[in-house]
Amino acid sequence: MTEALPFAPHLKCPNRPITTGSWRTFRPVLNLEKCNLCLLCWIFCPDGAMKRGAETLAVDLDFCKGCGICAQECHRDAIVMVEEG
Repeated sequence: MTEALPFAPHLKCPNRPITTGSWRTFRPVLNLEKCNLCLLCWIFCPDGAMKRGAETLAVDLDFCKGCGICAQECHRDAIVMVEEG
């Protein structure tokens, strides 16, 4: 009478990313000339809004909440927070 339980739940529909960019009041602006691609901002971003390429970095503003952690962690001051508007 005991049935084997699946290892993980089976979802009927896949997870869908929730865009949260409309919540922010400040947004990060990257200065790629100052950036040395250390990726500390990418590591510490709680929303995964920092997108890295082979030799570049960008912010996905659809997911950025404007918390400023990326700017705080950047040792080269390559990220500044500016007010939305």
